[in-house]
Amino acid sequence: MSNINGKVYALNAITPMKPWKTLILRAAFFVLGHVKPLQNDLINLSFIEFARWVIIPRRAFPCLGKGQLPEELKYDYLLFFSNFNGTWNQYIDAFSAVLSRGLNLIWRWSEKFPGAVPVTLFKEYIARVQFDTDYYYTAYPHATANDLKSAHIVQSSFDNLSAIATQSSPEQFAAAYLQFVLQVQAHLGETGEAPAVG
Repeated sequence: MSNINGKVYALNAITPMKPWKTLILRAAFFVLGHVKPLQNDLINLSFIEFARWVIIPRRAFPCLGKGQLPEELKYDYLLFFSNFNGTWNQYIDAFSAVLSRGLNLIWRWSEKFPGAVPVTLFKEYIARVQFDTDYYYTAYPHATANDLKSAHIVQSSFDNLSAIATQSSPEQFAAAYLQFVLQVQAHLGETGEAPAVG
């Protein structure tokens, strides 16, 4: 599937909205963007590398000229883009369980949105509005967001050990090394292809 690159999965969805609803959604985005505590649940889902919503008004679609007529669209469109680690089912399940209120606030303005709960109807809706991604950029396709966070912890701990090593007796270094191993042992992961999902 073109949506998968290493351990990273790309999800893109496009949903139609009646134009009068766009103003309400823009107000909701303004509040979400300026009241940082409302973003905590999304930020705390550590397997999400990227998530973004974009509104395209029906009269803002590009017209390239050279005989192309402007499109006469009935709806504005809400685009959702995300990269995450794990399977599609895990991602939608987590979104439904943790972010259902926020998702309902955003997607409720889209046509035929059933709500984020129950998850089965939400999954059916996302499957209908999702489209494949042919190309996308990921800096570390064989590492998850948690792998990267762990790598920073290991590097920082190693830098501290290196600084101590130059000024330590063998006994002090042994104690510092033991402390280093205890600090990083839970952060020594494995990069590579994601496990096959059946």
